[in-house]
Amino acid sequence: MTVIAVDESNCEPKVMTKTPDIILEVPIAVDGHIVHWIESKAMFGHDHSHCTYPNKQFWSDWKMFGPGLVIYWHGFIEELDSQRDRGILLKDCFPSDIVALCHGTSTITTD
Repeated sequence: MTVIAVDESNCEPKVMTKTPDIILEVPIAVDGHIVHWIESKAMFGHDHSHCTYPNKQFWSDWKMFGPGLVIYWHGFIEELDSQRDRGILLKDCFPSDIVALCHGTSTITTD
């Protein structure tokens, strides 16, 4: 899998101020959903913390890069994973089976 390392230090001012942790050069599919970026959160996703991220960061990432994946490493309240059809998936670990979307389609297993 190829990724592009992008962070706030190499963004043009006023163009991008926040970026996802990982922007994929080649999109992947997770649970049948296309993913262009991954954001890693070292916290538990609960109502209070999660309600600010979608409007402040996740939808901004979605507008710039397309659908993405948010990983809450300490779990999350399942009801928060309600935007899959709109392009934001939530997980509590890196997916074990992903499909790379490139010249051909191949399955990558991370186990």
